[in-house]
Amino acid sequence: MKNKLIYILFCVIILNAADLNAQSQASATVATSDMLVRISEIEIIPEHLEAYHAILKEEAANSVKIEPGVIAIFPMYVKEHPNQIRIIEIYANKQAYQSHLETAHFKYYKTETLKMVKSLKLVDMSAIDAATMKLMFTKMQQ
Repeated sequence: MKNKLIYILFCVIILNAADLNAQSQASATVATSDMLVRISEIEIIPEHLEAYHAILKEEAANSVKIEPGVIAIFPMYVKEHPNQIRIIEIYANKQAYQSHLETAHFKYYKTETLKMVKSLKLVDMSAIDAATMKLMFTKMQQ
C-alpha cells in the first residue's frame, strides 16, 4: 500500500513539473484527460545495471528533449533494491506514446537492453485530482 501511494505521489508531482515545462516549450496546452500516464516496473539483471543505467538515461533525455508529445520520462530505482527500476512515463496522449515507440532512440533502448531485463510490468495510471495537479508547482516559479 505504501509503494502504491508513493507511485501516485510521484505521478502527480511529475505531471505538474512536466506540465509547467511543457507549457513553456509549446504553445498548445495538453489536456490532462488525454494524457497517458504509466509506471514501468523493471527488474534488471544485476551484472547489467551500470550499462542499463547509461542507456536508460540517454533514452529518457532524448525522449523529453526531442519528442513534443513526451511530457516526462522519470527513471528511478528502489533504494533497497537498486536493480529494481521504476519509470514514470507521461505522454500528451496515446498517439504521442505510439509515436514514441517508433523513434530510433526508443528502438535502440529496447534492443540494447533486452538481454538486461529480468522482468517488466507496465502499470497504466489515472490522476485522482487533475485540477489540483496543475497548481502544485506554482511555488517553483517564484
